[in-house]
Amino acid sequence: MFDTIYSATVTTSQFLIMAASALVSGFIYAWIMSFRVNSAKRFFIVLTLIPFVVAAIITFVAGNIGTGVAIGGAFALIRFRSAQGSAEEIAAILIAMGAGIAFGLGYIAYGVLILICLALLFILLSSVSVFDRKTVSGDKLLRITIPEDLEYSGTFDDIFARYLKKAESVGVKTTGMGSMFKLSYKICMNDPAEEKQFIDDLRTRNGNLEIAVLPYSEQPNQL
Repeated sequence: MFDTIYSATVTTSQFLIMAASALVSGFIYAWIMSFRVNSAKRFFIVLTLIPFVVAAIITFVAGNIGTGVAIGGAFALIRFRSAQGSAEEIAAILIAMGAGIAFGLGYIAYGVLILICLALLFILLSSVSVFDRKTVSGDKLLRITIPEDLEYSGTFDDIFARYLKKAESVGVKTTGMGSMFKLSYKICMNDPAEEKQFIDDLRTRNGNLEIAVLPYSEQPNQL
């Protein structure tokens, strides 16, 4: 059952058995993955076809190094012409390609097991909350734009004291060809429900210029 169906020379019937197995199991695999991978319909069509395409290439190469190198170059061109996908999409494609290699070597049962079992494992792991990233604090990033003639040191201290548990300055930069300053603070609200009132009070102080409250990240390019 788990032996290769190929003989020394691949026959038409053997190739057709491989093609049918790869396409059917590829369709089932794409259908299962559609419950967890949020992507367009065309992605799942491609996911259905990948096991057969890879298997056909492996079958036709049949140990020919020159042909293999040429096909590898073609795949490289396709890769750099393609948009970057999500982690789930990349994982789904890698699983399909791995199964395609098994099909291409004639190991039909192994190919089916790889597709179906890993698809079910993907669904199982996606439903386990232990891997979810937990929010460890209520820190946010506050950005306030002010005119260049406004002295920003201490200007917002009374508003911060009223609404915030903490306010830590994390950056100042000029904007608008030097006509304005953009202040960045790491903040934590006393009551998240007061965020609108907090912003309204800041607007009366900065001349109704841009104010943003964003999720906080330690990455410098966010500041």
